[in-house]
Amino acid sequence: MAETLAKLHRLVPADIGLGDYGRPGNYFARQIHRWTSQLEASPSKPEPVLSKLAARIAEAMPEDDGLVSIAHGDFRLGNMLVHPSEPRVISVLDWELSTLGHPLADLGFCCMPWHTAPDEYGGILGEESEGIPTEAEFVARYREVLPNVPAPEPFHVAFALFRFAVIFVGIADRAAAGTASDPEAARFGPLARRFAIRAWEALGETPPTAA
Repeated sequence: MAETLAKLHRLVPADIGLGDYGRPGNYFARQIHRWTSQLEASPSKPEPVLSKLAARIAEAMPEDDGLVSIAHGDFRLGNMLVHPSEPRVISVLDWELSTLGHPLADLGFCCMPWHTAPDEYGGILGEESEGIPTEAEFVARYREVLPNVPAPEPFHVAFALFRFAVIFVGIADRAAAGTASDPEAARFGPLARRFAIRAWEALGETPPTAA
């Protein structure tokens, strides 16, 4: 999985006819604005721990380093096919969120399972077992293929968690309005607050209203 992501990010968009696949540069600034605006537009009252996180994420954002890649946007095991007998990915699915972005957006997204519990959308926090790489080992395998991309900072993991928290708010809103495609969508509502708390923890900070 790490090697496949690195091979995707190693592609030069312009060289494969995708130079205009999105707006290069300032990816995180644009994404933070997008997801914060979506949170503010929610008809439900956002959790304070999430509302305050939006501002904190913006403060923690590092300066743009100029790295640009094809960003998948939802790169996870559930969106790939693995060879039935060999340890390799044979297909990556669900490209609807893909664009020109920053490689650390995808890599930080891939690190979320190590920061979330099994009942928090299938994380592995507290349930790590033999054979599953550590977060550091996963990142190291990625960087073996693409060493010019640095390891994710706490911001990149926190941003991924913030983004997912806002997505869960949207799912809960659609469930409340009766327009959700999943008849059990309401069960995702509480995850918005839990992912927001995990984001604060990823930043190494105490959530302002975790109690």
